[in-house]
Amino acid sequence: MNIALKPFNRSTGLIAVFVGAFLVSLALPSSAMAARLKDLCTVKGVRENILIGYGIVTGLKGTGDSSADVTGQSLSRLFGKLGLDVQGGGAIKSKNSAAVIVTAKLPPFARVGNVIDVTVSSVGDSGSLEGGILLVTPLRAGDQNVYAVAQGPISIGSVADGSGKTFPTVGRVVSGATIEKDVDVNFAGKKSFRLSLHNPDFTTAARVSALINAEMGGKYATSRDSGTIDMVVPFNYEGNSVELLARIENISVNVDTKAKVVLNERTGTVVMGENVRLSPVAIAHGELAIEVKSSDKSARSERLMELKGANVSDLVKALNTLGVQPRDLTAIFQTLKQVGALQAELEIM
Repeated sequence: MNIALKPFNRSTGLIAVFVGAFLVSLALPSSAMAARLKDLCTVKGVRENILIGYGIVTGLKGTGDSSADVTGQSLSRLFGKLGLDVQGGGAIKSKNSAAVIVTAKLPPFARVGNVIDVTVSSVGDSGSLEGGILLVTPLRAGDQNVYAVAQGPISIGSVADGSGKTFPTVGRVVSGATIEKDVDVNFAGKKSFRLSLHNPDFTTAARVSALINAEMGGKYATSRDSGTIDMVVPFNYEGNSVELLARIENISVNVDTKAKVVLNERTGTVVMGENVRLSPVAIAHGELAIEVKSSDKSARSERLMELKGANVSDLVKALNTLGVQPRDLTAIFQTLKQVGALQAELEIM
């Protein structure tokens, strides 16, 4: 199979771009890149949980909230809890404090005493949180229970591009929250597990269940749909779920995916799967002539660039060799897709 390319010559009157038939060989499972099961799926119940809280940052150098509505009332209530009687019960005005929202991610199987990072963001008109101290802030999950308490100095980082730019109204408190409540999960005693594939695919799901059953020597895993595999804990692993998952998560799986071409029009980057096919088609595109055809010495021309054993990757490389612009590359693939010649999903970024 050859791909032949030549510049379009207006004097020849050529107005079509010929793309002959070619088929990319099927990807065999043995030649595919295998991935560990632990990198392909998640176990139901083993995930992070989002925590959120409302807090006050103090110690700012005149860059706090100018309005006393929210921040001032919060300070008044705080002082009241600390035993300080604020005269009149009114709001306190202070440019050295700011109201913030505090967020964090509670890792799976977090235990009392573990520490996690928190992110602090201003909710008022504070100009900067730099140099501030986050006061004690309870962090709640979706069930409204307090799972962590945060406090500490705020760090304002700069953008990693070397420009020195900062976002002074957002900061982090490294190891600033302490876990105060265990996530109650009787993981070791589970009788069954559900695995969820990151990228649902019927072929991959069937392979996963078959490989687990082969590894365990019995019918323990069943594919429920393209993204779900249910597994029953074998009798000899009851109470030892950690050892069971440690055994199966390192199983190598040949992942199957849909044929897909992704084009980044801004950078000219083309990424495609190995199962992309092209059917016979004729298109017209500017001053470019493309020929993809079977080997035929009598039909060759010294003016043509020929690629043997061609696939879609070779076609893209040849187009880049001729200096085809990203927008032209995008237009070519869009046309191939529109006429039904590109047997793959096309995504343009």
